[in-house]
Amino acid sequence: MNIDEILDEMDELLDKSPSVPFSTHKAMVDIDRLRDLINDVRLNIPQEIKRAKLIDFDCNRIIKEAEAKAESLVRKAEERVKIMVSNDAIVKEAKQKAIDMLTKAQANSKDIKNATNTYVNNVLSDTEKYLQNSLQNVKKTKQEITQVKGTPQRKVEKNILY
Repeated sequence: MNIDEILDEMDELLDKSPSVPFSTHKAMVDIDRLRDLINDVRLNIPQEIKRAKLIDFDCNRIIKEAEAKAESLVRKAEERVKIMVSNDAIVKEAKQKAIDMLTKAQANSKDIKNATNTYVNNVLSDTEKYLQNSLQNVKKTKQEITQVKGTPQRKVEKNILY
C-alpha cells in the first residue's frame, strides 16, 4: 500500500466515524485502526522518499547527460565550422595563388613575346643588310661584267690577274 492509499483510508475512517453528541466538529475514531494507518504511513514514507530521490536522481542524471550531449554537439558543430572556414580560407588562398601565377605567367609570356619580336626584328634587319650587300655585290659584279664586255681582251686578262 502506498501513502496515498493509506491517507485515503484515514479520510474514509474519519468520514465514517460517528459524531460526538452535542458537538459538530468532533467524532469518535477507532484509535487502534488510526494508529495502524499512521504506522503504515511512517513505514511507507521512507519508500516514497526513496522513490522520489531516485526519480530526482534520474532527472538530474538525464539532464546532465542531455547537457553533455548538447555540449558535445556544439563542440562538433564548432569544429565543423572551423574546418569549413579553414577550407574556405584554403580555397581563397589557392584561388589567389592561381591568380598570381596566371598574372606572372602572362607577364612572362608578354616579356618572351617582346624579346622574340626584338630578336626576329634584329635577325631580319641583319638578313636585310646582308641581302642588300649581296645585291650591291651582284650589281657591282654585273656592272664589271658589262664593262668587261666593252673592253678589249687584254684588259680583261689584266683585271683577272689582279
